[in-house]
Amino acid sequence: MRAVYRKYNESLHWHEWLLNLGEDEHGLWLGAPPNNVAQRGEEPPVVAPQAHVVLFPRGQWWTASFNDRPQKTEIYCDITSPVEFSAGLVTMIDLDLDVIRRRNGTVLIDDEDEFAEHQVKYGYPPEVIASAQASCDWLAANVAVSEPFVSAFKPYLDKARLATMD
Repeated sequence: MRAVYRKYNESLHWHEWLLNLGEDEHGLWLGAPPNNVAQRGEEPPVVAPQAHVVLFPRGQWWTASFNDRPQKTEIYCDITSPVEFSAGLVTMIDLDLDVIRRRNGTVLIDDEDEFAEHQVKYGYPPEVIASAQASCDWLAANVAVSEPFVSAFKPYLDKARLATMD
């Protein structure tokens, strides 16, 4: 499946091909084996040396990437518009804010400055700002203590480690 993140002005952001690993009560799980290629916009592609999985929850204002060791960032949550699902494609708008859980347990919020700047630059409506901030606050409070962030991702990451992109 193709995962495509865009910015609010519809410009291409991160995009990559991922394998469908399954769906559960948390959402759709897509993953990539080690050495999968991703690309930000039109920049040169980058190789991710570790396996990773991405959770695309239905009706939520976020997505979450779960990275294999030795990556220092264990979980990287993007605040986004709710994901749109179509045949072979998942798309969403990246709303700048990120909630990160490092492997040592540290949780931090990133890109608050970009979120503030883009509210003006792109004219985010008040309901988008409120939904993005509420999701960011919820993730910051839950990414270290609640599912799917504690163990639900682990079987999917195991699958991604063994997968191939044939």
